[in-house]
Amino acid sequence: MTHFSHRYAAALLCCVSPFVHATLPAGFGADDIRGAAVETFPEYFELLGLPNDSSRPADMQANVTWLEAAFKKRGFKTSRLENGQLPLVLADYEGNRSNQKTVLFYMHFDGQPVIPAQWEQESPWKAVVKSRGSDGKWTIVDKSHLMRKDFDPELRVFGRSSSDDKGPIMMFLADFDLLKKNRVAPKINVKVILDSQEEVNSPGIPAVVTAYARDLKADALIIHDAAAHPSGRPTAMFGNRGSTPLTLTVFGPKTPLHSGHYGNYAPNPAQRLANLLATMKGDDGAVLVDGYYSRTTLTAKDRAILAEAGDDEVALRKRIGIKTPERVGSSYQEALQFPSLTVRGLAAAGVGDKVAGIIPDRAVAEIDIRSTVESQSGWLVDKVRSHIEKKGYFLIDGEPTDEQRQQHDKIARLKVGVSSEGAQQAIDSPVGDWVYAGLASAWDGPGAAMLPVRLRMMGATVPTHEIVTPLGMPFVLVPVVNADNNQHTFDENLKMNNYLTGMRSMLGLLLQPFP
Repeated sequence: MTHFSHRYAAALLCCVSPFVHATLPAGFGADDIRGAAVETFPEYFELLGLPNDSSRPADMQANVTWLEAAFKKRGFKTSRLENGQLPLVLADYEGNRSNQKTVLFYMHFDGQPVIPAQWEQESPWKAVVKSRGSDGKWTIVDKSHLMRKDFDPELRVFGRSSSDDKGPIMMFLADFDLLKKNRVAPKINVKVILDSQEEVNSPGIPAVVTAYARDLKADALIIHDAAAHPSGRPTAMFGNRGSTPLTLTVFGPKTPLHSGHYGNYAPNPAQRLANLLATMKGDDGAVLVDGYYSRTTLTAKDRAILAEAGDDEVALRKRIGIKTPERVGSSYQEALQFPSLTVRGLAAAGVGDKVAGIIPDRAVAEIDIRSTVESQSGWLVDKVRSHIEKKGYFLIDGEPTDEQRQQHDKIARLKVGVSSEGAQQAIDSPVGDWVYAGLASAWDGPGAAMLPVRLRMMGATVPTHEIVTPLGMPFVLVPVVNADNNQHTFDENLKMNNYLTGMRSMLGLLLQPFP
């Protein structure tokens, strides 16, 4: 673990950022931020109560209506960016000035699908407050524990999208309440784009951004998504991987067969799929597809930046419950710089009390590829496709015909879903310097100095490439939620200390002039 030194922080800050920075002005202290947060908590619970699976347009329309009202309340004018039944929301601050640079902030309001039975509460859409006991277990407590200025910052709110990404939206709104209360205007012009389909790779956003390019015009893009560094330090990320879902189906007999009558005779597609997947990724986690990592090269400077993060990997492995990490990179941060291939679901004849004594007619693997700027999705998919064919499989687009079944021993289908590409921004850039100075200003001062951590690239995916390519603007990702938030799975949560620190980091950006 790299131990953090405040003295080192101050010295490095002088060297990294050319901006003059100062602490937040009077009226924006810790008690002021807490008070503004408490006042927004009722709205936060309202927003979390709105289901937001983008496969249900009517639910998403309710979110749009709520968000429009919430931003208008803070002095924004809003408009809907048409995207079929799932419009995006653009909020333009009415206090913007002609002599200031403009920053476009991106957040999303859709969430991952849920399986309610997995959640330790009445419903994922009925957010609850929980406290962790000395035994490490979480217990629901009354919401009144959170509705007072001296609330325990270790409390967490559990509910779908509590952290990903409705929490950051509410932090942002709370900051504008605080700005209004203190009669302080942002030092930048502010626009906000709220995405309705981020969790399905934002399939509509390239066309939307192109169609509304004039309305979205800005000098920089800030993305408030993903999770902050586990150390609690303010975080700036300068890239993200892309994402491509694949569905691999291996076909067996025309219909499911009795395992007693046909076992040892009819090839089992579940076994074949398992064997095929084993040729694609080794026990150590490294992808075995030929040339998969060949385009990724890390320089000495890259490795120095990765080491700067100072991750406590012993604590990380303990938190996620593993003894040994996969051996793709020499560290957690280095591993995220490479493209990945992840099996995220398997299906065949069933499991547990739902399994039958059969040889299934097919077996299916759901896979996701995380691409990088150097290794984009199309190139990686071609590598995977070629690998499957080299293993003797005849790839088809639909269902196998009788003729194909007689001609080919191994038949499979590879279906490619909607891709979102990776993106990268130079750390030593004007936008990087501005973000660094803004975060530093929010956390400078006696007892509060925390050097922002800069990460070359995060492992997850947001539609950065799809926004910045047509708009031609620089970007930085500034995540603010806790790293252990369970996003994308059950019991998603937001630590209330991160609500406060997130507000503080956002204020640092809003009150830092852009050059």
